Amino acid sequence: MKVEMNLDNDSNNLVQAPTNGNSEKLSPSTLSSLLGSKDRDYLLCSTAAAAETDQVKISDLEGKVIGIYFSANWYPPCRNFNRVLIGVYEQLKSNGSNFEIVFVSSDEDLDAFNNYRENMPWLSIPFSDLETKKALNRKYDVESIPCLVILQPDNTKDDDTYYDGVELIYRYGVDAFPFTKEKLDELRREEKRKHDSQTVTNLLTNPERDYLWDQTITRKVPVDSLKGKTVGLYLSAQWCMPCVEFTPKLISIYQKIKQALQEKGGGEDFEIVFVSNDRDQSSFESYFGTMPWLALPFRDPTARTLAKYFDVQWIPCLIIIGPDGKTVTKQGRNLINLYQENAYPFTDAKVESLEKEMEEAAKSLPRSEYHAGHRHLLTLVSEGSGGGPFICCDCEEQGSGWAYQCLECGYEVHPRCIRAVTPQSSIEDR
Repeated sequence: MKVEMNLDNDSNNLVQAPTNGNSEKLSPSTLSSLLGSKDRDYLLCSTAAAAETDQVKISDLEGKVIGIYFSANWYPPCRNFNRVLIGVYEQLKSNGSNFEIVFVSSDEDLDAFNNYRENMPWLSIPFSDLETKKALNRKYDVESIPCLVILQPDNTKDDDTYYDGVELIYRYGVDAFPFTKEKLDELRREEKRKHDSQTVTNLLTNPERDYLWDQTITRKVPVDSLKGKTVGLYLSAQWCMPCVEFTPKLISIYQKIKQALQEKGGGEDFEIVFVSNDRDQSSFESYFGTMPWLALPFRDPTARTLAKYFDVQWIPCLIIIGPDGKTVTKQGRNLINLYQENAYPFTDAKVESLEKEMEEAAKSLPRSEYHAGHRHLLTLVSEGSGGGPFICCDCEEQGSGWAYQCLECGYEVHPRCIRAVTPQSSIEDR
């Protein structure tokens, strides 16, 4: 399966009320029953000590906003989010905010727990307290990590518990505090106002800069030159293997779209702006040197602003901005993978048209095929007949709609990736 690197979710449903249990005020006794045990009334302080001796009383958390943080050192998305959460936590603590985090480990052993906890500035459930960890996972119905459950000190209403603190932190950072319904409603209103007034200029400029770099990193291209164009914001990095694999495909599609628009005439144009997540200038220059489009300057603050504004949690990510400066889709990468250059201009109307074409084309496809490299018969399926979103086992890119699927082992490929062979050839190729 192809893996993305954690850094898109179009939903505005930012909060989720508790699905089990009754809300109650977080009194010392409630906190103790939630975070402690009959043999323990304390939490571990931030420390690298393997002996687990530094402690703080659970009762000391009374009156604070508490984030219960389910995470594990072995899972990259947890490590990525951990860095973001540390920055938010330390900023809130330096401002005197009454916020505390309690780490609930899913690490494999004590050494992994202690190594992960070394850089955590917050509190932890002892690794040895398996029963409390299991109880917290059950109570908050934790199905995936990282997970950050936010509890209010006066937890008396069903909407006082927020199960999606990870999304809130990624989306709003310190501005999400104190994570109340009123605060999040205010942030959503401000977010809507910004999106309603969005232009390519206010997205890509700041008070100190009104230009982008061209591919040589020597010529400044005015951001205003992008007005009236369809623009792709490409968030990517050289250290990210899925990014490195997707970039050559995007370059090819970009060039095909540009050529088609030039041949068509009429002034319509498409441009891409690289928004780097590289770790140093040399990596940025090396990676950008392979690209034929524009870029934000390396470490320009606008890069982080864009990631937060569009709630980007994974790279590579391709966000499409229309000629009017408004967001067309944050799923540009998926559309490129599904439809190649035909995805342009990435609008809902275009996607609907392509889906209809796919449905029509599927009528003439064989109902089953043997595919080179796989020994079992593959059956043509759609979303309505057992299919759905998938990762193609041949090209390792996303697919949806129609697919050839192995009903024995789940192997799936795009119809376009099928290399039909006889049953015997399929076995030999494998």
